[in-house]
Amino acid sequence: MYSKSEAGELQILKNINFNVKKGDSISIVGPSGAGKTSLLMLLGGLESPSAGNIFINGAEITAMSEDELTAFRQQHIGIIFQNFHLISTMTALENVAIPLEFMNIANAFSKAKDILEKVGLPDRINHYPAQLSGGEQQRVAIARAFVTTPPLLLADEPTGNLDIETGKKIVDLMFDLAKSNKTTIIMVTHDMNVAKYCNKNIKIIDGEIV
Repeated sequence: MYSKSEAGELQILKNINFNVKKGDSISIVGPSGAGKTSLLMLLGGLESPSAGNIFINGAEITAMSEDELTAFRQQHIGIIFQNFHLISTMTALENVAIPLEFMNIANAFSKAKDILEKVGLPDRINHYPAQLSGGEQQRVAIARAFVTTPPLLLADEPTGNLDIETGKKIVDLMFDLAKSNKTTIIMVTHDMNVAKYCNKNIKIIDGEIV
């Protein structure tokens, strides 16, 4: 994968090749700037590789159009961002219901309410993001990622903006939901205590798996 800069093209990732089995939990670790988040964005179809192929559930996402990718993500991939990426003008309930509404799933708000209760926010469903703590916002983001029961969950530093105690609760919650839904997890983290939750570990340095 290449990225353009004032100094010319930079190769962010190179010689990346790995397989993930259904039900695996994978941590991607490495120093800042190593290419961890870039790899995660490629796996989510949010960035396009300059070469190579990516297959998820037998489908080659690198051969899909933007519309096809959007539809595929809705069905197969949940994403949790470090900065939550909640819509500020929508309540917690509305933020979680959005993926279901895009998929024209019936009872979207009822299902969103159910999963918000599972993540421990039964009394906060009508609150806006600005009215929630960082830990509560991340719980909403987790609920949104899991509400469509995707087979693959991608998480980018899910505890990066949280204190240690809150971060542990968030990771426990994420893995409990993944276990009950039989979800595969690929997670970028700089925290080795978080990485230990995963059954496999990938370390990246200077864009290469070491």
